[in-house]
Amino acid sequence: MEINLTRPLVFFDIESTGLDVSKDRIIEISVVKLFPDGHTDIKTHRINPQMHIPEQSTAIHHITDEDVAGCPAFKQYAKGLAAYLEGCDIAGYNSLKFDIPLLAEEFERCGVDFDFSRRKLIDVQNIFHKMEERTLSAAYKFYCHKDLEGAHGAEADTVATMEVLKAQLDKYAGKLENNVDKLAEFSTKTRNVDLAGRIVLNDAGKPVFNFGKHKGKLVVDVLEKEPSYYAWMEGGDFTLNTKRVLTQIKMNPEKYR
Repeated sequence: MEINLTRPLVFFDIESTGLDVSKDRIIEISVVKLFPDGHTDIKTHRINPQMHIPEQSTAIHHITDEDVAGCPAFKQYAKGLAAYLEGCDIAGYNSLKFDIPLLAEEFERCGVDFDFSRRKLIDVQNIFHKMEERTLSAAYKFYCHKDLEGAHGAEADTVATMEVLKAQLDKYAGKLENNVDKLAEFSTKTRNVDLAGRIVLNDAGKPVFNFGKHKGKLVVDVLEKEPSYYAWMEGGDFTLNTKRVLTQIKMNPEKYR
């Protein structure tokens, strides 16, 4: 089943130096832009992360320091990529937990203001896990009845993710609504305030911490009663996006109370 679109939907996948959003860097990104008329545009770039690619990461995606040594740094792609994503909704596999927060962090480092909250975000993995609970390779086999060749390559994974979503719409016709708004809602596990999910909305729609000793507590209450917690987070190993959201809440407490 083709995806019912009113504006382009961008599928993307990232290969990186590791899984720490605040420290690791993108080394490959592939983007498939699916237009409402059904045609696609694919772009794949290798990126010099300007840091060593750990051997354990290379063992997964097979990209080495030598492979990216002559490639541009992310900052050379950042503005063009942000422009390419403008006016699009965004989809990926495990994207809400990893790919989107890492991409947002790379944009932040480059000073590129890209607001993900203005886009509908679809995580195909969350749809899959809610329906079947498997991995991307298993999802591809299950929904598309094909083996995923080139798994852990950004382009292969990105194209596979798009095909899986189309197949999910076929398999769950009548249960899964062919609408980007509904797909984004269904594939979201938590209502994140920051992209890394350190701050989420509670049942009352108020920002609460989603980790540590203050998990479940209102952010405004914690910052008011324990001002040093803000300083600790600002100086800690948290993403730039998380710190920016925290500062927004601190500066406008009445808005979030």
